[in-house]
Formats: sequence, C-alpha cells, structure tokens
Amino acid sequence: MSLIVVGSMAFDDIETPFGKSDKIVGGAATYIAWCASNFTPVKQISVVGGDFPQEELNALSARGVALEGVQIKKDEKSFYWSGRYHMDMNTRDTLITELNVLGTFEPVVPESYQDCEFLMLGNLAPSVQLSVIDQLKKKPKLIAMDTMNFWMDIALDDLKKVIAKVDVLLVNDSEARQLSGEYSLVKAAAAISKMGPKYLIIKKGEHGALLFHDKEVFFAPALPLEEVFDPTGAGDTFAGGFIGHLAKTKDISFNNMKTAIIVGSAMASFCVEKFGTQRLREIKKQDIDIRIKEFVDLVNFDIALA
Repeated sequence: MSLIVVGSMAFDDIETPFGKSDKIVGGAATYIAWCASNFTPVKQISVVGGDFPQEELNALSARGVALEGVQIKKDEKSFYWSGRYHMDMNTRDTLITELNVLGTFEPVVPESYQDCEFLMLGNLAPSVQLSVIDQLKKKPKLIAMDTMNFWMDIALDDLKKVIAKVDVLLVNDSEARQLSGEYSLVKAAAAISKMGPKYLIIKKGEHGALLFHDKEVFFAPALPLEEVFDPTGAGDTFAGGFIGHLAKTKDISFNNMKTAIIVGSAMASFCVEKFGTQRLREIKKQDIDIRIKEFVDLVNFDIALA
C-alpha cells in the first residue's frame, strides 16, 4: 500500500531578497514527492514536457517514487513559473506563468496505483483533481487536497465539488477567509467543514498552522529560522510531510494528525533553507528526527496551577 501524489512537475525561476535561483525544477508534486518519500512509497501522477530533465526523473525513481502515472509530452514544454518575493517573504509577485503541458493535462490513474490507501491532491485545476478521484475504483482511506485562491476566483463550482469528496483540506489563512466569507478563522473553519471535509488545515506561513476537526483545534508553531532563502515549496513540503506521516503510520485519528502537522512543519522548515528542492535532497532520517525534536522542545512546558 502506498500514497498517490497528484500535482505539477515544473520549472521555477525565483528571486528573493537573498538571491536568484535561475531556472530550477519545482512544482507541487515534485516537492510533495521529495518530502513524502522519506516516509512511504509514492506513486506520482503528473505531466511534463520533453524539456524536463531525465536526471530529475531518475532521482525521484531512486527515492522509490513510481512514475508510471507521469505523462511525458516530448514535443511540448513543461509548466513554467517565475516570481519575485518581497522582503517579508510572505508576499510575492508573479512575473511569468506558462501553463504549457499543464493547460491540457488529462490525468490517467494506472492500474498499479489502484491499491493506494492515501491520496494527496496537490494544487491543480479542480477538474483534474476530481478526475483522479473518479478514476479510483476504491475510495482511499484518506484523501487530502491543497488548493489556492486562483481556483476560488475562476473555478469555484468545480472546487466545491472536489472539497465535498475529500477528508482533509489544506489552505492558507487568506484562502480560508475567501472560501468561507468569514474573517474569524474559527468561523471560517466551521463554514468550510459544512462543505464536506472532516479536517481543515489552515497554514499561516511563518506563524505556523491550525488543525480543525469538529470542536477540536490544534496549533503548531513554525520553527524560528535565522534565514529563509526560498519559501516557494514550503506549503507543498508541509503537505508531503503531513500525508507521508499518515501513510506511514496508517493512523488517521485527530491525535496522529497533530503529530503529522509537526512532521509537516519540520519538513517545511528544511525546504526554505535553500532554493528549490535542494535541501530536501540532502537531508537524512537523523536530520528529520533532530528537527522534529526541536519542534517538540519549542512547545513543551510544565505549568503548576494553584
């Protein structure tokens, strides 16, 4: 049993106050796969053009990522995004977006993927996310999805159809407010839960993440870092750590999701330390264990109530 990851595999060109990456490999599914493969086998569904480096695909294969579901359109170009971050590293300007192969992507779920218990829908057009769900012969143990305000602007009806079919929705705070029409994140969570998902994760960037389930709420801080070089894939890496831990443990209780949030936060803290997926390629299990312990130490305290 394993994890299906759906999302973009792409090229990014990133500029931050601390440097410029030039053209590097990125994409939601790329970050998720590099992260989640630390915890569980991954079966990838995506599309790339003939310009996508074979060595990148080989590197993922060596990590135990199955690529049978990755379409290669040799005569076309891969998705390309270019952006510039402001000094606060939370806001950015999109300079160039070229959908290329992603614009006509019709995912196909291979027969060898049908036994997967966990499905992670990375940020993509809701119609593509829905197509993957509909192609699965058996509903996974857990379906998680990420999305963004762009789809709320142009494909809200389709987005709501997907949200109604998933167990966990991941959005940031501004997206939660836009989707729900509520400013209070507690009220936003209540409104979104009525759309279908049992669990809602609201990401707050450098301020951590919130997990909502019924009346239960859990908050995980972000690890204070001296330097953040590139936040581009942090949200996708967070998702990869979260779903990777759940797939490894096969425990989808609220308590284990709290642990999964910490694992996701720890993995995201690695991602931002270098451009692209570079840092995720370097880390070992020992590094992950140490970083998770830092998170535990960060929030652990004793208190005596009189």
